[in-house]
Amino acid sequence: MRKSARSFDPRQTMGRRDFEVFHYHDPKMQEVPLHHHDFYELYYFLGGSVEYLVEGRSYRLAPEDLLLISPQELHRPNVAPGEPYERIVLWIDPACLKAIDTPDEALRRCFETGGKLLRGAHTPVAALIRQLAAESVSGRSGSELYARGLFYQLMAELLRLSEGSAADSAGPAPSPLVAGVVEYLGLHYREEISLDALAERFYVSKYHLAHAFSRSVGTGVYRYILLKRLQHARQMLLDGHSPGEACRESGFQDYANFYRSFRSVYGLSPQDAAGNA
Repeated sequence: MRKSARSFDPRQTMGRRDFEVFHYHDPKMQEVPLHHHDFYELYYFLGGSVEYLVEGRSYRLAPEDLLLISPQELHRPNVAPGEPYERIVLWIDPACLKAIDTPDEALRRCFETGGKLLRGAHTPVAALIRQLAAESVSGRSGSELYARGLFYQLMAELLRLSEGSAADSAGPAPSPLVAGVVEYLGLHYREEISLDALAERFYVSKYHLAHAFSRSVGTGVYRYILLKRLQHARQMLLDGHSPGEACRESGFQDYANFYRSFRSVYGLSPQDAAGNA
């Protein structure tokens, strides 16, 4: 199985319209910043020492755990330095998932908001995702067709698993303070927000708030607000709005800052993002 593994690729955009699978093994992992993407992710943990953060929830992972992440959820792994880190990630385009979902969208609901953790070795889900990762790099005749068959089987087994007793609801909730701040920022990220004002609203010192938020969410308050604004701006661009409109309606006061931030996070300019919509 290890022969199909590769080193981490920081790319966070899909090159296909259906699904992509990657088997990663890193003897020494670089730090991964808090990020989001436009597709669903099935993360299958194989080895290492990892605390995974998804929208303020923290998951201490054990080998064979499955973590399901929805589009736009901010997430990142905290990997213990100096330890090998191995996992398989499956990316699924929302249109692809919708095309094979049940009428009541039960498959989409497997990837519940806030992340969903399925504990332990789940056969045949574990076997299928391992096979899918190996087949994706096999180069054998018919490998594309075979991989599609494995993908469909995997989605069916995931649906059955998430509805069964083996399903473990989302990991421990963040503290009431962090949960309150995350909810508040989710509603007010387009406004001018200072750490002092937040601390006053939640009746804590700004130092305590900053530390608690950063530890639970995986980034600082201001970075979190920036990512929320960029999420909104990118969606506006995909919906056909101009870069100037996206900038203003997402809470940016300065187009130059919007441009730099957008390019830094997404690797392309707002104009290019609008053109690719």
